[in-house]
Amino acid sequence: MSVGMQLGGSRRNRMTWREKVAHISWPVVFLIGCIASIGFAMLYSAAHGSADPWMDRQAARFAVGLAMMFAVAMVDLRTLMRAAYPVYLLSILLLVWVDFAGSVGMGAQRWIDLGVVQLQPSEIMKVSIVLTLARYFHGLSYEDVGRPLSLIVPTVLVLVPAALVLKQPDLGTAGMLLMVAGAIYIVVGVRWWKFALVLALGLGAAYYAWNAPNILHDYQKARIMTFMDPESDLQGSGYHITQSKIALGSGGVWGKGFLQGTQSHLDFLPERQTDFIFTMFAEEFGMVGSLVLIGLYVLLVIYGTAIGIRCKNQFGRLLAFGLSFNLFCYFFINTAMVMGLIPVVGVPLPLISYGGTVLMTVLIGFGRSLSVNIHREQKIGRRLGNEEG
Repeated sequence: MSVGMQLGGSRRNRMTWREKVAHISWPVVFLIGCIASIGFAMLYSAAHGSADPWMDRQAARFAVGLAMMFAVAMVDLRTLMRAAYPVYLLSILLLVWVDFAGSVGMGAQRWIDLGVVQLQPSEIMKVSIVLTLARYFHGLSYEDVGRPLSLIVPTVLVLVPAALVLKQPDLGTAGMLLMVAGAIYIVVGVRWWKFALVLALGLGAAYYAWNAPNILHDYQKARIMTFMDPESDLQGSGYHITQSKIALGSGGVWGKGFLQGTQSHLDFLPERQTDFIFTMFAEEFGMVGSLVLIGLYVLLVIYGTAIGIRCKNQFGRLLAFGLSFNLFCYFFINTAMVMGLIPVVGVPLPLISYGGTVLMTVLIGFGRSLSVNIHREQKIGRRLGNEEG
């Protein structure tokens, strides 16, 4: 390594707070603010023109989450790497805690009641798994990734939390964990034939799970069957998606106007403040407004991916890409779900749906992406603490 590169690396490691603030990706912050503002407006509308009980609480949580996002953005990438495995272990312990003493709501045991707030560990795991896989694959060469034995550890790291989340039951989050892990596997260069093998095994496991007792719950099977034929049970398992489609269609091109949605304000639309908030937005602002909102999400994903491409170390690249794909999974699954393109699963719309844990973890995830952008010139060797030549 040349003397100039050593000096350049040391200067980067001694960035001042002012330099770090200057390297924050402010377009990302602006997009986050725009989407969150839309969320506040929709929560205000969901409460029939009142800030209580959702908008004011969400705004307070957003303020706290924004401060946490900027705090995480200032953290050095090496510190994030050192925290990867402890954060993963903590997330696993929280998932186990849910299994033994979690709070039950809407037929699922997914929350830990801390008195002040309801903590949902599965949402924390969505971000933790990206951090952990980025840490693991940073230490491997391309040749190492090509060896099947090197994939055993990360696969176990993914399957353990996915199984714990599926047991809650939370099929949507378990699926997201697998999708994000698969995307990271592709980026690091895992061979395609291995994905084909995993897909074949997955299809076999799905067939077994469908026919075996005590694996899939009856309501999960009903959701899948309803996806195939929503009109088969209009007053039961097909009610949610049927009302969602009615609301989407009634919005038309330009929408009915803010606070003017009939399906939501007449209480036909279920869970309008959480899982089906996009439907309410589409009813009030139409196809044009929906495309604008989706465009804002797409821009966030593009900016996050660009941050990863510009980063000069593998850990930062994988972290930024994984978090961007995680965001994509959030809004793609939610919007596809309410349109009836996929079965109904419990995946909220990030920055818009009501929920403290989701909001905080998403903002902390953005903080990590901003940290990658700030420290993008930092070069980290495969052994933590060493610089690449």
